[in-house]
Amino acid sequence: MRRRFDDSHLTDFERWVIFKKGTEPPFQNRYWNHFERGVYVCKLCRQPLFRSEDKFLSYSGWPSFDSSIPGSVKEIPEEFPDDRIEVVCSRCGAHLGHVFYGEGYTEKGVRYCINSASIDFVPEEEDGADRAP
Repeated sequence: MRRRFDDSHLTDFERWVIFKKGTEPPFQNRYWNHFERGVYVCKLCRQPLFRSEDKFLSYSGWPSFDSSIPGSVKEIPEEFPDDRIEVVCSRCGAHLGHVFYGEGYTEKGVRYCINSASIDFVPEEEDGADRAP
């Protein structure tokens, strides 16, 4: 059984994205063009998910990463629409976005397309040591 996390700090919009698998508008979200050094964490449970050095500008309108912190996300194949692969937090199950393979944006050939509403950013100076393994 999945542990329940306190969601009282979330806005109604963030709840819609995280629990109802919503998608925020492109180019109108907090982190699509954000490139400070630090770690992106799950908005619901605070688990570290992505490192800033794995973020790149894909011009898709959403934050894009070509790698996640090992073990931090789960990929769940969807049948509709278009056989996409959903990405959720491995700790709390929060909907984060989708992952796409083979697009050629980076040498890794991976693009995690993530909703800013599902993540928070912890700057390097607040983070102390890099919390990611």
